[in-house]
Amino acid sequence: RYCKWQYGFKTSKTPTCILFNQKQEFKKFGYDAIMKYKSLPSSEADNWYFFQNFKMKLYNTKVTSDMGLKASNGKMLPALMVFSESLRYLKEHALNTIQEASFQTVYSEEEVTWVITVPAIWSAAARQFMRWAAKEAGLISDMISEKLIIALESEAASLWCKQLPQEGFMTASNAKKKFEDSPGIQYIVVDLRTSCTLKKTAKFICVCVCVCLGGTIDITVHEIQENHYLKELHKASGGGWGGNRVDENFIDFLREIFDDGVWDEYEKKHPTELQYMMYNFGLQKCSTSREGVYIRCYYNLTKLAELKKDISHFFKKANGVVWCDGVFMVTYEKMKTFFNYSIRNIICTLRVILDKPEMAKVQYILLVGGFASSIILRDEISQAFSEEYHILCPLDAQAAIAKGAVLFGVNPCIVASRVSAQTYGIAVNQDFDAAIHDCHKKRISKKDGYIYCTDLFKKLVGINESVNINEDAQYYFHPTEADQTQAKFSFYCTEKQDAQYVDEEGMECLGSCIVPMPDTKLGRKRQLKLDIKFGLTEFKATCTDITSKQKKTITINFLSV
Repeated sequence: RYCKWQYGFKTSKTPTCILFNQKQEFKKFGYDAIMKYKSLPSSEADNWYFFQNFKMKLYNTKVTSDMGLKASNGKMLPALMVFSESLRYLKEHALNTIQEASFQTVYSEEEVTWVITVPAIWSAAARQFMRWAAKEAGLISDMISEKLIIALESEAASLWCKQLPQEGFMTASNAKKKFEDSPGIQYIVVDLRTSCTLKKTAKFICVCVCVCLGGTIDITVHEIQENHYLKELHKASGGGWGGNRVDENFIDFLREIFDDGVWDEYEKKHPTELQYMMYNFGLQKCSTSREGVYIRCYYNLTKLAELKKDISHFFKKANGVVWCDGVFMVTYEKMKTFFNYSIRNIICTLRVILDKPEMAKVQYILLVGGFASSIILRDEISQAFSEEYHILCPLDAQAAIAKGAVLFGVNPCIVASRVSAQTYGIAVNQDFDAAIHDCHKKRISKKDGYIYCTDLFKKLVGINESVNINEDAQYYFHPTEADQTQAKFSFYCTEKQDAQYVDEEGMECLGSCIVPMPDTKLGRKRQLKLDIKFGLTEFKATCTDITSKQKKTITINFLSV
């Protein structure tokens, strides 16, 4: 069922925009935020906080608990506040939608399982940050709650597409319309997202989905198993090549047209009007038409331009654009140039993956996400790959992830295995061996003279290694000091297949956790057993003190480093 976004018409999407007043109080979200911010006088807007596309801030950056986000006017707020208030709004909106649809009210948190989808290329810290924001928003009561499922967007879309009938797809030049859901079928999923949006859908009162989308591209390869579960064949790839990049290229184009400082002044003085222009452009860039697009030139831009010269003069030297009585027409060929960077990177990454010998059996390329609605993008991918692969795109490409997330929420184990994106391990100490250990890593206990090597990297799972989601990997550790009453596990990752020390180049500290070891009678002979699951969308681990038999579910803090 479609949600009633006030300004969204019949759509499952609303822009990822949020507005806080001068007191840092949440006021509006989505289309409401844009319209409210647009209506504010410039003098008042300078004191408010308007954020858009903020999910992109969690990609390809160091995510910490105290990170801040910059509003459109340069003012700062804590990222946790921005994300948690967005999720809080969506939670309330979801529950109201469920009540209207089913004439029921959800009173207990135990009646709802929330699914937040994230890009597969996000870091462990970014995924944990979303769980933390969900806790602050009241979706869950604690960080290890099973009432919140983190789903990967490409996997969710894959689940939706594999159960669609033939009429559920649009074609891309080749005749085959049906996606064959048979054991052994291999296919690649290209999650093409347009300007950052949040989606939400609900399945009665048991599952509710909040899907966070942005300007990233996810590329994943799956194989259908005998039981129709999915096996990941290649680690998730991608980058910041989504619809936001197209928006940036369009703005750069306008800056070239409205030179002499006109565009820069317009951006600074009339940000709300600019939001409206970009919203209209966002609709045009995902058009299914191979024709030029018409963009309205808003009042304040026209006014600023005509302070310099007649506005039509700005367009005389511009290629691919024509001024026409209050609007400017961008030719189809010029529109295609805004996509060049995104298309080049998407096709190049697809080719690198598909050219690998182990990908020889891939038959399909599935295009999902709002960006996949663009005929420009589909045409280019079809031209590059349609002779070798069946290229399919669901009719409602922008909603495929949200709908698939419902399926994933009902059965999170439907993805049977995943490929490790990096090599993961733990920092450990071991008996010092001069034959293999760096002498600079030699340490001597001040308490009893025990000689050991520090900063060693204990590999837990290797890069590109396939990991079953239901398998626990077990590891045993001993304390370094005979009388220590707690142990610290520090987790690291690297793109190297093998590494020896945690301070090597390319090594990244992910996070850590503390485990108590209160019974010291056995000294260094004590054992800690670590059970950890790497195949899930989030790391889950338990630690058992063999001496005391105490078992503890441990939370790895990825946000403190």
